[in-house]
Amino acid sequence: MASPLSDLVLPAATARFVLLANHVLTAAPAATARLQAHRGRLLRIEVAGWRVPLPPPPPLTLRITPAGLLEAPEPGDMLPDAPDLRLEVDASQPVEAARRLASGEVPPVRVEGDAGLAAEITWVLANVRWDIPADLERVFGGPLGETVARAGEQLLGAAKALVQGVAGSIKKP
Repeated sequence: MASPLSDLVLPAATARFVLLANHVLTAAPAATARLQAHRGRLLRIEVAGWRVPLPPPPPLTLRITPAGLLEAPEPGDMLPDAPDLRLEVDASQPVEAARRLASGEVPPVRVEGDAGLAAEITWVLANVRWDIPADLERVFGGPLGETVARAGEQLLGAAKALVQGVAGSIKKP
């Protein structure tokens, strides 16, 4: 049963995720060109190994648009029981996953489903990167954008060191 909070938060979070994914895809015309051939196909993104003391995010279904971008189906849309492709994101090491995302890498992802679509999505995951410093520079301007990017990298490094320190101090039986 959904709560009023999740009824508000999940659609907003999904919309932001789709905007970000499409922002990254539009910066790589080769990626959108490859995905155009799969318009109308459905991807389901699931999280595995969730260890954060919050509920895990629910599976997210996305449709490939004729432009080779992604869209979230409307709540009333009739969807098949099985997507064309299933992406399972490993969230068992959240700090490492955040570090990888911040450096433009993709956390470990298992891909299952249609072989042709899987090949294209695997290519996109391997070759398309989010250039965070360039985006920050466009938003904040040259020197400030570089400073914000460096501060973010240092914050992630500090969080990783903290988690490693806490994990190292826990005595195993």
